[in-house]
Amino acid sequence: MSTQFTLSGELRKLVEARLDQTLKGIEDTLHKILETQEVQPKELQENLKSLEESFNLLFRKWNLEILYTLFLKTPVGFGELKRILGVNSRTLSDKLKMLTKHRYIERNVDEGPPLRVEYSLTPKGKNTVLLALPLLYYSSSA
Repeated sequence: MSTQFTLSGELRKLVEARLDQTLKGIEDTLHKILETQEVQPKELQENLKSLEESFNLLFRKWNLEILYTLFLKTPVGFGELKRILGVNSRTLSDKLKMLTKHRYIERNVDEGPPLRVEYSLTPKGKNTVLLALPLLYYSSSA
């Protein structure tokens, strides 16, 4: 994803401090868990296998871009989403169906007139974007 975050100096410092605090908290928690219980190779393999489908889904082309767009501007109709992303209709339709199937987004139909279909994030989709933002932020500011 080629999103470039541009923040003013003070806001940037606040965001970076919060991200550092969050990452440190996650790291400390994981260290405490690993101190009290040893992770066996078989268990690690099972954990990685259970995450494989989510990783593969989220990191396919357009999926994070769709989620990020819906996070910043929701609800969004199909045509507007297509214009924002610059993606063809078939690809966008396939991606939206897949993200809906996995409950990252929801499809809302307004019977109109005129008939209008809009997409928005589910709580799972919103949390996924919030968890991905530090990764996107750090990778774009390096």
